[in-house]
Amino acid sequence: MKSAVVQLPGLNRDRDMIAALTKISGKAPITVWQTETSIPDDVDLIVIPGGFSYGDYLRCGAIAARMPVMQAIKEKADKGVKVLGVCNGFQILVEAGMLPGALMMNASLKFVCKEVKLEVVNAETDFTRAYEKGQVIRCPVAHHEGNYFVDADTLKSMNDQGQVVFRYAEGTNPNGAIEDIAGVVNARGNVLGMMPHPENLIEAAHGGNDGRGIFASALDVIAAA
Repeated sequence: MKSAVVQLPGLNRDRDMIAALTKISGKAPITVWQTETSIPDDVDLIVIPGGFSYGDYLRCGAIAARMPVMQAIKEKADKGVKVLGVCNGFQILVEAGMLPGALMMNASLKFVCKEVKLEVVNAETDFTRAYEKGQVIRCPVAHHEGNYFVDADTLKSMNDQGQVVFRYAEGTNPNGAIEDIAGVVNARGNVLGMMPHPENLIEAAHGGNDGRGIFASALDVIAAA
């Protein structure tokens, strides 16, 4: 698997993501800057990590979503390349129109940094095949605007099509997200956005490896293609 990590001014989880991808795949990802207008043809997975791109001005992810690299990412996604957006990366994907919904300020109006529990709602996506449906995993969160919202009609369609992939479980919803939604995929299933940080829970030194399955799933799907 050849992966690429997007780097934007203000993102601060790129090194964590690079370390996770290197450890799991055995190969360091390339990095792609915001001014890039193309991504190498042999890239199988594109990751937009967390942080505070452009200081979260206007709205979280709003400026980043309009950078040249996002058009290149859209073109790759349209061809079936897998795209993962974590935390600010999720916000960017929503702002870019690659995923439905919006991410608003946490209901508490406070930054939240803690571990939560996630229920795997759909274990048949390219990012969740290493899990079982209904499995509850641990994962850390760190965000101020993770309150996912989507209109009723779109929400019904997403539920019907299996686009809701993760929900906060056991009363651990940290932000007030509608129906406890923590992660969603596009209709095609090759673009995943999630607020929790799986890259920070992949080995014993992290206190567990529940997040590893997201990367391992993508790796297995790509290897089998």
